[in-house]
Amino acid sequence: MEPTQSGWYAALGPRPAARSLSQDITCDYLVVGGGWMGLHAARRLGELAPDAHIALVDAGRIGNGAAGRCAGFAIDLAHNPRNKHFAEDHKGNEEEFHVNSEGIAYMQSAVNELGVDCDWDPSGKYHAAATSRGDRCLAEMSEALARIGKKHSWIGKNEIQSLTGSRHYHAAIHTPGTILIQPAKYLVGLMHALVDYVDVYEKTPVTNIDYAPKFHSCETPGGVIRARQVLLCNAAYLTKCGFFKNTAIPVYTYGSMTRELTRDELAQVGARGPFGVIPAESFGTTMRLTNDNRLFLRNVYSYARGFQSHQSDVDYARKHHQIAFDRRYPNLSHIGYEHSWGGLLTMAHNGGMVFGQLADRVFGAAFCNGTGVARGAGFGKALAELALGRTSRSIDILNNRPKPNRGLPDWITEIGVRMTTKYRLIKAGKET
Repeated sequence: MEPTQSGWYAALGPRPAARSLSQDITCDYLVVGGGWMGLHAARRLGELAPDAHIALVDAGRIGNGAAGRCAGFAIDLAHNPRNKHFAEDHKGNEEEFHVNSEGIAYMQSAVNELGVDCDWDPSGKYHAAATSRGDRCLAEMSEALARIGKKHSWIGKNEIQSLTGSRHYHAAIHTPGTILIQPAKYLVGLMHALVDYVDVYEKTPVTNIDYAPKFHSCETPGGVIRARQVLLCNAAYLTKCGFFKNTAIPVYTYGSMTRELTRDELAQVGARGPFGVIPAESFGTTMRLTNDNRLFLRNVYSYARGFQSHQSDVDYARKHHQIAFDRRYPNLSHIGYEHSWGGLLTMAHNGGMVFGQLADRVFGAAFCNGTGVARGAGFGKALAELALGRTSRSIDILNNRPKPNRGLPDWITEIGVRMTTKYRLIKAGKET
C-alpha cells in the first residue's frame, strides 16, 4: 500500500469506485498486473484472439501503481554513455531501439485508433547540464551517440534557459524520438478502451497461484480465477509467484508535482511551453512542465525493503525536491508541491530481464531496469503474441536477453544500494 497518491493520478480528478472481483470466474487468459506490460498484453490478446475470455487484475488502481508514478518519458533508446560498452554495442543498441520503437508505435496506435487521450507530445527530450561535471557527461554522451549514428543536437545556454525559463542550466543535448505523456491519463484511458473485450478488475490482488494441468487457480480476496493461461506482468511481484526468487533489487524513485500554475506564475517560469529535461548526470533531477502547467521534478533513489516505500521516505525525498525547485526557480519555489510520491523500479544484479514462457501455459515479463514506458509496451505486446504462438523479431530479441540472476542476501543488497545511492546523490551535486 503506497503512503501517498501519484500526482499524475490525482491530477485526473475524482475517479469512480473500483470494480473489484466479487465471485469465482473462469477465463482463457488472465493478465496479472495493469501497468505498461499488462495493459498492452491484454490489448494485444484481444486483437489476436477476439473470441477469447480475457481478464486483467491489478492489486490497486490502474494509473496509480508503479506505472503511473514514472516521469512520463517514452524513450526510444536508453542512452547510457557512462556504460563503457554503450557505444561499442551496436547490436544491443539496435535491438533496444527496435523493441522500444515498436512499443512507442503501439502506444501511438492506441492514441490514434482507440482515442486514448494522454497529452501525447513528440518533442523529444533534453539532457541538460548545470555544472562542469554535467558538461563532461554531455560530451561523453554526444561522442557515444555519434559513434552509433544516433541523431542529436547541442543546445546552447540561451536556448536551454529560454526553453525551460530557468537560469540553472547552461548547456544541453536534444534527442528526438522520445514521447512525453501524462502516464496516469494514458493508463486509465487505455483501460477504458479495453472494456469491450477485457474484463478489468482493480483492487484485486492475487494472493496465491496453484499451477495445474488444465486450469491455473488464482486466489484473490473476492474470488478464485480459473485460467487456461496466465500472463504475469506484475514487476517485482513476479518473484513471489514461483519464478526468479530472490533476484529482484527493488528501488524506489521519487517525484513531486506542483498545483497548476497561475498565468502570472507561468510567466515567472517563462518557458516556451511543455518540455521534458533529463539530467546530464544520471543522479540529477528530471524535470517537466506539463500540458496543464504543472512543474514536475524527480530525484532521490532508495532501496525498498519488502517492495514498499514509507511516508518517511517520501518526506525525505520531498525535501530534496524542494532544494531542486529552489535552484531552478528561486522566485517561484515558495509555492511548494501539491503532491509527492514514490514509485517502484525493479532491477537485477546482472541487468537481466524476465521475458518468455515460464512454465506450461504461464508467461511472464518484468524487470525493465528503467525506461519502462516504451519497453513495457513493447514487452507486453510481444508477450501476448508469444502466448498465442506467434513469432516476431521482438520476441526473438527478448527471448535472447539474459535472465535475472540470483542476487546477494537482501541485507547486503540493501546496504550496497543505500550507500551507492547516497554517494551518487552527493556526487551529482548541483545537478540535483
